[in-house]
Order: sequence, then C-alpha cells, then structure tokens
Amino acid sequence: MTQGENDVEAVRLFGDRYAKLRSEIGKVIIGQQEVVDDVLTAIFARGHCLLVGVPGLAKTLLVNTVAQALGLSFNRIQFTPDLMPSDIVGSEILDADRQFRFMKGPIFANIVLADEINRTPPKTQAALLEAMQERSVTAAGSSYP
Repeated sequence: MTQGENDVEAVRLFGDRYAKLRSEIGKVIIGQQEVVDDVLTAIFARGHCLLVGVPGLAKTLLVNTVAQALGLSFNRIQFTPDLMPSDIVGSEILDADRQFRFMKGPIFANIVLADEINRTPPKTQAALLEAMQERSVTAAGSSYP
C-alpha cells in the first residue's frame, strides 16, 4: 500500500468512527448537531470551545456526554468571586509522612467545563488561561503538564 492509499484509508476510517461517535452523542443530545460538530472539531484540533447560551440548553450535558463517548476524564469548575488559583490548579499538601506532595486540582482532566469564568478574580482567570495556552500549570514553583 502506498502512502496515498494509507492516507485515504485513514480518512475513511476516521469518517466511519466520527459517524459512530456522532450517533452515540446523538442518543443523548438531540437537535444540536451543529454544536456537537463544533465541539468535536475543537477537540480534534486540540483547541478550545466557548459555549454561550441561556441556562437549560444542555451545555454541561453535552460536554459530559462527549467526554464519556470519547473515554476522556471530565471536570466542571464553577467559577465564583472567592475562587482562588489553587482551587483549580491544585496545591501542595503535607502528607502523613510530613512530606509535601502536589494534590492536583480539577484542571487536570482531559475535558474541563469552566462555568461563569467572568465571575472570578483575574488571578484565577490567569491560572485557567495558562493551562489553556501552555497546556501546563505552575504551582508552588513547579510546572505540571
């Protein structure tokens, strides 16, 4: 098989799997196929997606369903005025052996739903944006992928 034939086969296989994925998600999320396609495009492009809408449009259900269908970990962060960067990134804790160890925060998931980002202080927003841009976080002077 030549490289071109391999590429054609890979595209065909991806298309088949994408159709199955859309079908599985469609069993839970009904009537929002364009949004589903947009979210999947963002995931496959290793990008981010901003879902804006009034309450009750199943945004959380959509993201959770996509994560489950892909077998990925999912966390939801509710941003509030008193949320600190360490609440999303994690922090070092003193364990039973009197040693510090890093306890990962909810940002350490394959898919993170950040809800009401505008409500939180700029420092906390900066921690989220660092994780989004750099695909790593800095806590206690160390960087974690």
